[in-house]
Order: sequence, then structure tokens, then C-alpha cells
Amino acid sequence: MEFQKILIGIDDSKYAENAARYGFELAHKFSAQVGLVHIVEPVVSTPLNDTSMLGTLVPSFSTSVEDVEMVNMQENFSKKLLDDIANKYGEGLTVSHFNEFGSKADAIIECAAQFGADLIVIGTHSRTGFDRFLMGSVAESIIRHSPVAVLVIPLPAEKVD
Repeated sequence: MEFQKILIGIDDSKYAENAARYGFELAHKFSAQVGLVHIVEPVVSTPLNDTSMLGTLVPSFSTSVEDVEMVNMQENFSKKLLDDIANKYGEGLTVSHFNEFGSKADAIIECAAQFGADLIVIGTHSRTGFDRFLMGSVAESIIRHSPVAVLVIPLPAEKVD
């Protein structure tokens, strides 16, 4: 099997950096194109206003200057993160950047389709038990719903600290 386009999911963790290293090693071996994707899950602030006659609290949504500034900061952080990883591992490869907003698993799968990836590489926090139940598992969701191969890279225990 030969991979032509590899999508690597990135965040600012050591788990993602470890996965990026693996993904880029594969890309070098196959002379594959690389797509780096960083997903920002939007935080929706909903100030509550008492707008009903019955005193029921109803959320109201607004776009404030602070919200726009937060989005700009997230985009700048994401761009720098992707640039840093590409510069560190991507020498000699064609690297595309994707900065997306949304649910991490869904956005990574959508980005893989947009990029035409034949492999997705992601890191894992290796959560188990109750932690996994509370936090969910982005890696598991991607594995279950991805139409292409997924390579999940754990971080060796000695490197977690």
C-alpha cells in the first residue's frame, strides 16, 4: 500500500507532535503530500437574559468585539502552530494547511475528504475508563466514521511527563 496524501491532525499537545513526527516520516517514505489540520472547537457564550413575562431565562446570542478578537487570536495561534510543525518536519514535502472550526472528529473527517487524503494520522491521549467516558474520544470517533485509513499514534508512557 502506498499513501499519496496524508492528513495529520494537530493541536498544541505533545501527543499531536508525536503523531506529526510519525505522519511526516511516512510522507517522506512515500513522497506523499501532507495536509496539516488544526481544529478549534468554538466556545459559544450565551449570556442569559430574563426576557419573558414568566421570568424564564432565555439565552441570547450576540457577536461582540471580544468574540471577534478571540476568533482572530485562535486563527493566529492555529496558523503559527501549523507553520511551526511544517517547518520542523516538512522539508522537501508539499504541505497544505487547514484551520477549521467545529467538532474535532467531524471536522477532521471533512477536511480529509476535502484534501483527498488516503490516510489520517492522529495522536491519542490514551484515556481509558471514566476519563474517556467524560471526555469522549476524538480518535475513536474518527476511526468509526472515516472512509479512509486512520493511524492512531499513542505517546509512550515515558514521554507523557
